[in-house]
Amino acid sequence: MAGEKLFGTDGVRGKAGKKVDAYSALKLAMATGLYFREGSKTNKILVGKDTRRSGYMIENAIVSGLTAVGFDVIQIGPMPTPAVAFLTQDMRCDAGIMISASHNPYYDNGVKFFDSEGNKLKKDVENKIEEIRTNTELLIKSQKTNMEIGRSKRIDDVIGRYIVHIKNSFPKSMTLSKMRVVIDCANGAGYKVAPTVLNELGAEVIVLNNNPTGFNINDDCGAMYPANLSEAVIKYRADLGIALDGDADRLVVVDERGEVVDGDKLIGALALHLKREKKLKGNGVVVTVMSNYGLDEFLQKHSIKVFRSNVGDKNVVELMQKKGLNFGGEDSGHIIFSDFAKTGDGILSALQTLSYIISSGKKASEALNLFETYPQRVVNLNIHYKKPLEEFTGLKKLQESLEKKGIKPLFRYSGTENKIRLKIQSKDNSILDEEMKKIVTFFKKELAL
Repeated sequence: MAGEKLFGTDGVRGKAGKKVDAYSALKLAMATGLYFREGSKTNKILVGKDTRRSGYMIENAIVSGLTAVGFDVIQIGPMPTPAVAFLTQDMRCDAGIMISASHNPYYDNGVKFFDSEGNKLKKDVENKIEEIRTNTELLIKSQKTNMEIGRSKRIDDVIGRYIVHIKNSFPKSMTLSKMRVVIDCANGAGYKVAPTVLNELGAEVIVLNNNPTGFNINDDCGAMYPANLSEAVIKYRADLGIALDGDADRLVVVDERGEVVDGDKLIGALALHLKREKKLKGNGVVVTVMSNYGLDEFLQKHSIKVFRSNVGDKNVVELMQKKGLNFGGEDSGHIIFSDFAKTGDGILSALQTLSYIISSGKKASEALNLFETYPQRVVNLNIHYKKPLEEFTGLKKLQESLEKKGIKPLFRYSGTENKIRLKIQSKDNSILDEEMKKIVTFFKKELAL
């Protein structure tokens, strides 16, 4: 982690043993402890993780760092990211830490942080922690001795608290007893919780990829690879397919025909359902700059206001809080129902989706396909470094040219990977392929690819 920007879109993420190694995790944990020391009420920090082998290494380093500066640590083992957010607040901890690289391959890992209320940290807080981390003299001086050294303990039964919390989001008058559901756990953090919740609510559940080895998380499975889920939905004649990612904070839905439901269509259907149930606070929805403009048109048609944030579910949540709203999400599958959670929660969102489908009396393919999205093209280019976009010669001219042709462009660097994401949308599908070729050529030249 040394010598480069530490925090990305969602905490810290990178190659385990390289960017995210034991020594860096130790220093990061010490810095986090020193930051949360001021204002500490319980002297406890919660630590969870997903199912990556490298999680053992990073967890032990983080526990060492926190106890070295005097914090007591509660280790809860493999649990979803939203569970860590919920349990941090529920167990009255000063902060929560989740060790996960989300949807990335097993060889990556990362660290996400939550404050005492279960909120992801704001950028200024991340900057302060990063500043403390680089102050080696302060870290050394701040180590505790004698009776002030912290302690840690592992608690294995907190899963029950989270299951009860999740189930309480589902209507008490409703059951899943007539639903056959296939769930793909991505060999990740939701592999125990998700099937249990669905079973306890009465669903007939077919479970895929719930045998983590430490190396198979997100490996051709889960939210990033829904093809096997689609096949299973058709094979078992299921009513719905649900795919989680490695830390279970995002959701991808497959309808009864085996077709993946577009993330924006899912957000649109759920938003309209909340409005009709008179549960949509502020009569508005927050989406990100990545969402399709077909969603804007659909929501505006139903007199629902649309607000756009930067990418990242914590940015969605911040704008929701600012606007007084209780619903928002990303087309990638992070969906936030803030009446129940302060971060994306794949399992909770799946239950809300099932509740809506049941109440609609329709099949998933009909209930979740309420509008057409704009045709779009997306290309991700692997890059060597992130040259500031304002330094690109002719970029503004390119964007203006596209907009004159009725094309909405979005060019942004990934906050978690060395990639640039190129996305264009237009009602005129016929012009997109040719324009994307020109865009790719432009960026390859500017980035010397």
